[in-house]
Amino acid sequence: MEAPLFCISREKEGTAMIKLENVNKYFGDLHVLRDVNLEVKEGEKLVIIGPSGSGKSTTVRCMNFLEEPNSGHVYIDGEELTHRNKTQLVRRTTSMVFQQFNLYPHMTVLKNLVLAPMKLHHKSREEAEELAYHYLDVVGLREKAHVYPTTLSGGQQQRIAIARALCMQSKIILFDEPTSALDPETIQEVLDVMIKLAKENITMVVVTHEMGFARQVADRVIFMADGQILEEGTPDQFFENPQNERLKTFLGKIIRK
Repeated sequence: MEAPLFCISREKEGTAMIKLENVNKYFGDLHVLRDVNLEVKEGEKLVIIGPSGSGKSTTVRCMNFLEEPNSGHVYIDGEELTHRNKTQLVRRTTSMVFQQFNLYPHMTVLKNLVLAPMKLHHKSREEAEELAYHYLDVVGLREKAHVYPTTLSGGQQQRIAIARALCMQSKIILFDEPTSALDPETIQEVLDVMIKLAKENITMVVVTHEMGFARQVADRVIFMADGQILEEGTPDQFFENPQNERLKTFLGKIIRK
């Protein structure tokens, strides 16, 4: 039996790992997030969907202060995230997988994976490489350890980006539309890795348009539009019995009958 990637203590199970309180965000005069309130429990798999420009990605980026709210509060693992402590707190708790892979093209896959654990977490090279090979096994790409990212397909690069996030051994992994830059034939290989991760005790927040993935792995699905959360529920509630008219219209356009 495989050992779990991460473990959650019994006493903390079900507590809020991420909490947003009355979060507002402006880009100039554009009010992108409007009093967003959201909690994500430890180990929960939360999927956020919605039309382009709805505030999905901005919401996730506020969770690690890649975007700093203009007002409101963000709490990570019970501690308020501020401009002053963001670097230390985010490094300790959070990893992120982006639309673009953001791998260093001049470094091999292995060097991409060991860089942050060595520089930020002060692991020895031996420890960092052991982690790297373990998570390359998780994403099914151990044989690519010594090649350069530019020799890989988009799907393989994104799987390497996921392995890099796992090497940080963070409590939280944020995914910002991780398949949107991929060719259709490589999307499923990335989703398969994410489905595998979803069986572990990792807190996952995923912005995606992949409705099949949301149905399969989400504990809860949120629909955003115009910077607000308009509906949330379990996948069954969300897809089989939507209440909000805007959500009904959205699902009608993207789900083939």
